[in-house]
Amino acid sequence: MLKRVFMAPDPGRVRLRFAARAVLGVGLAVVVCGLAGHSLTGAVTGGLAALLALFTVTDATVRGQAVTTALLPAVGLPVLAVAAGLHDHPVARDLTFLAVVGLGVYARRWGPRGHSLGVFAFMTYFVAQFLHARTDQLPELYASVVLSVLTAAAVRFGLWCYERRLPPAVVPAPPGGTGLARVTTRQAIQATAGAGFALVVGQLVSGQRWYWAVGATWWVFVNTTSRGETLVRGFRRVLGTVIGIGLALFVAVPVHGDAVPTALIVAVSVFGIFYTAAVSYTWMMLWVTLLAAVLYGLLGVLSPGLLVLRLVETGVGALGAVLAVAFVLPVTTHSITDAWIQRALHCVHACTARTAARLAGAEDADPAPEVAELEQLLARVRLSVAPLVHPLNPMRGRKRRARRVLALLDDCAREIRGLVAVAADPEASHDARLAAACRRVEVAVEALTDGRDIVVRTAPTAAEGALAHLHGLERALAELAAPLRAPSGSPLVGA
Repeated sequence: MLKRVFMAPDPGRVRLRFAARAVLGVGLAVVVCGLAGHSLTGAVTGGLAALLALFTVTDATVRGQAVTTALLPAVGLPVLAVAAGLHDHPVARDLTFLAVVGLGVYARRWGPRGHSLGVFAFMTYFVAQFLHARTDQLPELYASVVLSVLTAAAVRFGLWCYERRLPPAVVPAPPGGTGLARVTTRQAIQATAGAGFALVVGQLVSGQRWYWAVGATWWVFVNTTSRGETLVRGFRRVLGTVIGIGLALFVAVPVHGDAVPTALIVAVSVFGIFYTAAVSYTWMMLWVTLLAAVLYGLLGVLSPGLLVLRLVETGVGALGAVLAVAFVLPVTTHSITDAWIQRALHCVHACTARTAARLAGAEDADPAPEVAELEQLLARVRLSVAPLVHPLNPMRGRKRRARRVLALLDDCAREIRGLVAVAADPEASHDARLAAACRRVEVAVEALTDGRDIVVRTAPTAAEGALAHLHGLERALAELAAPLRAPSGSPLVGA
């Protein structure tokens, strides 16, 4: 796990810049709130609003990110008002919280913007419970949210907008469908059911910190699609919380809310959240737990007993998510993994066709967007297959096949990247052998997705350049047939 975090590739140092900019944006937001004369509650609210604005907005273009960021207060401020107004009405407060959970997950069907707004709405309601916000505090809290989002936007789109020099991000849409066949609809119902369980049991555990359980359920559902993904994420959340609590006992508790060391720990925690989020959910939760601990230290309520309570509530929330995905409209790992693999294979087909056109002399045929999409789809395949390759998975046969599928898909991606690099050479030429090889790759993808046999022609021993990559791609596709066509009684993914 340590190697995965610190040795993971970071092309262009994007993760490093992402994390460093977050520290700068959140820090400036807190300073602005302080200069505006806001209380500690207002500064904490503002800092969290800035963190969310920098973390959750993932639109493909800078313009789209700016629009989504501008919409965050429009969603968050009404939710904050409702949460504060219902503070003394527990039943209405709880039912409204569950409605925010369901609507927040349902909004994911509208892509990254819907996801960002849903997360911001939920977290605004959550922060209101965390700070026990009341209606007389609303003017200050409104100002904190608006000032902090504006500050975060100024840092992200003005002071340090490194995305302008990067190609537009590719964000694959989740598997579709209609009605209850649509994953986002089923997940909205699951999340609401799981949050309901967490809310009730969480209140039995603690009448004051019950919202931790609801928060744990919510975040287990973020960026997951299938039952298996959710189970693995729940396990990683609990593990990260356990490690984070151990760290907080030695770091946050002795600080006792002192300003300078607290500010340093907050900065390190924010950096850790942003830097590790893309590679390890366990590590991200470690830093989230440490950040929560030092914030409670600032509020003067941190103690070892409170950290133990957080662990218990996190366990309750994770259990709620597990029960929901197991018994409420379950979405199987098999169906979701199959959908992502099919999309990845079709993307291989598109990459090959576009590259062949480029080699044939079509100057407007640029395979770069398809290559970027393939990388994102493979990331989704890895996430979906994670339950099968997890160390605790006892089904060794499925684990072996899943690892084989991942390895062969990585081979496909490597050959595609090599092929595109050759095609980018202005002196690269096209001949009949390349045309035939490209067509065979396209036929192999069609056969693989349709369940037909794949016949691989023996590659010439002297094959090199684009032809060698095409033959390598053809072989990888042919070898994929065996693990993907496992007997029905032993599917690749059936968890």
